Amino acid sequence: MEFIIIVALVTAVLILHRPLSALFNKLYISRQQHKFIECETFYHSVVSKYIRFYNRLGLEEQRRFLFRTFLFRKSRRFHYIEVKESAEMPILISAVAIQLTFGLDKYMLNYFNDIYVLKDDYHYGFYSRPFMGHVDQSGIYLSWDNFIKGITGQTPNCNVGLHEMGHALAYVTFITETEEDKHFKKEFKNFSKVARPIFTSMQGGNRNLLGEYAAVNYHEFWAVSVETFFENPVCMQHDLPELYQAMISLLRQDPLQMRNNNIGKAVFMVKAKESVKLKA
Repeated sequence: MEFIIIVALVTAVLILHRPLSALFNKLYISRQQHKFIECETFYHSVVSKYIRFYNRLGLEEQRRFLFRTFLFRKSRRFHYIEVKESAEMPILISAVAIQLTFGLDKYMLNYFNDIYVLKDDYHYGFYSRPFMGHVDQSGIYLSWDNFIKGITGQTPNCNVGLHEMGHALAYVTFITETEEDKHFKKEFKNFSKVARPIFTSMQGGNRNLLGEYAAVNYHEFWAVSVETFFENPVCMQHDLPELYQAMISLLRQDPLQMRNNNIGKAVFMVKAKESVKLKA
């Protein structure tokens, strides 16, 4: 009899787990929406100042972008090492993560609870060369000096924030398997059909727009492809058209097709939009 009860309880848990999780998530999102409205204007002022990607979005997409940024920021612990903390830092780092995952259903990179912000280049492990950022089981690491240069366009084709978030997305999908976006995981196989031959060619000595660092290993090839896709889409489409199309299919967004608008420079009328339902 006890065995039957245990089986029944396990079965009930398995059956009810998904609907209960969905209900809990719906309630959580609803609660966070109200909190988000209070700080939406500030988030907009910060993100619109630095993130060009955001300023090319339409109004509804901007709100979705900011809300995702808010959720990402709220779910992280940020640690500051030899750098003075500011309110902008965690918002901008979160915004870059959302830029990468904006076309995906899963965007929280949930395995990484901790993000470490360092002042500038640093040494890691036994490597002799300095690092601008890295990702490992303990968290996401970023040097603020290099991060801000990347998002302000001071380093052409180089955006350390996008680079490390690219590593983080691959990490949660293929290593920890803690947050799998079904589309991304499935489409990555098609991406690799295009990317692997290019990577192999680069390891054989051929060079292209991606640069020498992309040939170090396939992980770096992927992260550099992410940077180039967003930072230099015109040249990537011209020089590596098949890879560019593969990135579009994989991330479900096309930087060249984003309609250009100046909504980020306009007055952000929060009260007029409070009735618009947010969808994370």
